[in-house]
Amino acid sequence: MYLEIVSPEATLFTGEVTSVTVPGVNGEFQMLNDHAPIVSLLEEGNVKIKGNVVVEEAYEGKFSKAANGDTVLHITSGTVEMKKNRVIILAD
Repeated sequence: MYLEIVSPEATLFTGEVTSVTVPGVNGEFQMLNDHAPIVSLLEEGNVKIKGNVVVEEAYEGKFSKAANGDTVLHITSGTVEMKKNRVIILAD
């Protein structure tokens, strides 16, 4: 599936990923290929990305690597939309 993470300053990441886990307001949830369409508010927490994630050099400092190999981005709030194997995260 295709993931795009956008902040007020810039587009932090775009690319193909295997899965995305986000901190929804009703709890953390994961999206995989062919997930049902969804729109949700996000609260403070970590966006966890699985797959071959290559972050632009200018934004590498915003991301970290977890012990299990996930790429992690800490956010304070935001929204997520998943539709037709395309995930867009608007993050603060």
